Amino acid sequence: MSEGKSANEEALELFHLAYEHQMKGEFERAIDLYERSIRLDATAEAYTFLGWTYSMMGQLREAVNFCHKAIEVDPDYGNPYNDIGAYLIKMGQWEAAAPWLVKAINAKRYAAPQFPLLNVGRVYEHQGDWLAALGFYSQALEIDPLYLAAMWAKYALLGRIN
Repeated sequence: MSEGKSANEEALELFHLAYEHQMKGEFERAIDLYERSIRLDATAEAYTFLGWTYSMMGQLREAVNFCHKAIEVDPDYGNPYNDIGAYLIKMGQWEAAAPWLVKAINAKRYAAPQFPLLNVGRVYEHQGDWLAALGFYSQALEIDPLYLAAMWAKYALLGRIN
């Protein structure tokens, strides 16, 4: 640990450094830094972002496992619920994804509920319930009118309906 810094401060610095490496595509380095951060202060955020790194490497089962660890640390943090749902969708497990996405929408601590709203809409669209899907896409756009993925999904579906 660096001189004068608490374990929490050091962990946060490592977390930010890991994120920088992750965004550069330096996944192995990011994983190492996230793991070091977790050893100092195991946060839901660090576990979630570690899982996201694994997902970017195509290791979705590993990503889901880290999201479960994040939920154990902080069940109120919404990101890992959405991430599990998104990973399950990528694995073709649409029905299994929906409950996780609903948990994300209802999470006490989640700044971006438009993401799971879009993903739940995708599940309903996949199941053929287009009206429900449109409702979720619209809710996502009410939260973030500039959320392009929700906009594209909504208007693509409207085009299919007409």
